[in-house]
Amino acid sequence: MKKSFLIAAICVTVTGVLAQTTKKPASTNKPAAKPAATAPVMKNAMDSFSYAIGLSIANFYKAQGVNNINNQLVLKALTDVKNNKPLLTDDQVNACIVDYMQAARSEKASGNKKAGEAFLAENKTKPGVTTLPSGLQYVVLQEGTGPKPTASDNVKCHYTGSFIDGRVFESSYSNNAPITFNVGGVIRGWTEALQLMPVGSKWRLFIPSDLAYGDIDRGTIPPGSTLIFDVEILEIVK
Repeated sequence: MKKSFLIAAICVTVTGVLAQTTKKPASTNKPAAKPAATAPVMKNAMDSFSYAIGLSIANFYKAQGVNNINNQLVLKALTDVKNNKPLLTDDQVNACIVDYMQAARSEKASGNKKAGEAFLAENKTKPGVTTLPSGLQYVVLQEGTGPKPTASDNVKCHYTGSFIDGRVFESSYSNNAPITFNVGGVIRGWTEALQLMPVGSKWRLFIPSDLAYGDIDRGTIPPGSTLIFDVEILEIVK
């Protein structure tokens, strides 16, 4: 049997010794004792380094949601490189990884995307909602009278971010700490909307996933999420 990519924990079986007794045992169908697991035995620094490399690779791809890597082909690739006989060029390697990861992220995000599309389709029919050609939607909650920022301006804003089900994931109002940032340095939905908002305005933005974080998993924000932001421009920072 071929070795697996990740070293399995070594198990030892502990056999208990039963003392002789004249009493009849209460049951003859006791479950067998489970083997106790011990840590892998590292004989030297190279063993530890090799195992650490394997853990690093496995943890990285596990974090990306990839759990079905072919361990035998990973081992073959290591051997082929050692023998200077790789089956793929560097360009092919990069293309394979990028294509697979993009497809995996897209599949993971598909459910959220469909939910977001349905939400936006219904939302655009509501009174006061403006839909732009990009797909960005907004409602004016308060119209300001100041100048409109450009993409190169820095602005100070208050905001609240939520999901389409109403759950809030972030808010500057919660600790009264407005943020300052470059208009061209944020998600595309914000960049587009901010340039339409006079200072003093407060708008509610409905941002499709492709104008937000796309298929990227940001932990608190799942991939493919349509997001809602209440954004208030306080000033253009000079």
